[in-house]
Amino acid sequence: MTVTPLRYPHFGTFTHPPEESYLTLTERSAIILGDAREVLAAMPSSVAQTVVTSPPYWSLRDYGVQGQIGLERSVYEFIESLAELFDHVWRVLRDDGTVWLNIGDSYTSGNRRWRAPDRKNVARAMSMRPPTPDGLKEKDLIGVPWRLALALQDRGWYLRSDIVWNKPNAQPESVRDRPTRSHEYLFLLSKSERYFYDVDAVKGPNDRRLRTVWDVKTQAYKDASGHFATFPPGLIEPCVLMGSQPGDLVLDPFLGSGTTALVAGRMNRRFTGIELNPEYLEMARRRLKAAGFKEDDRPATQSAAHA
Repeated sequence: MTVTPLRYPHFGTFTHPPEESYLTLTERSAIILGDAREVLAAMPSSVAQTVVTSPPYWSLRDYGVQGQIGLERSVYEFIESLAELFDHVWRVLRDDGTVWLNIGDSYTSGNRRWRAPDRKNVARAMSMRPPTPDGLKEKDLIGVPWRLALALQDRGWYLRSDIVWNKPNAQPESVRDRPTRSHEYLFLLSKSERYFYDVDAVKGPNDRRLRTVWDVKTQAYKDASGHFATFPPGLIEPCVLMGSQPGDLVLDPFLGSGTTALVAGRMNRRFTGIELNPEYLEMARRRLKAAGFKEDDRPATQSAAHA
């Protein structure tokens, strides 16, 4: 399927207010500052066709914002927090909708309560780290992606596919007793047994149907040097193309630097992006405007209240 990109996509910038209904989100694109759980609870039901998102990884970054997900004392609390958030996603998603969920893994801290900065990524430093989770050992790979995927399956989601995001340009690691990690997981989930999936929208090598190992290079965004990880557009594009049609609403509850919104808008989809950190929301806003997106001049609270 060939999609003609919007020449000048429009979007609005919102700050989540109490008792906000967000009725306009069924008709326009928006990026929203607020806690994803609260914003999702205020959104109308069955408005999003697909969700493409990458939640914060557990114990890998302190974003310095109250209410953030990712610094729970145990990985089990982290999984529960995300599973509860995706209960809200369930309501907002159409019955024939899909979720494309990327989440990284990590190793136990060995009860080290801090982490030094990395020369290539100063955001890696943390002044506090949770202890080794109960039932795990020092140096264990925690298995966060599969723990979350199975928790969502237990809550009613259909776990349809595990996609391996292979990173040809993955950063080297200093570890000497295991292979260097160069992949993450991307899970495809659905609410229903039958759902919208455009199998012909994206083809693999030799015009074959897309396989479950995707080679996508990581791609730095220069303004996001303080953001631990940014979505590469090449990872999001197949999800948007196969999971939605032009004019549909694409949702990202963890907007970060705004890549999902950028890709969705360029592919003639509407988008809703939610971000808790005001610095990241501003980063996403600037990024969209730099790409030619037009920001609505109407005050966000007025446009939402009177739509």
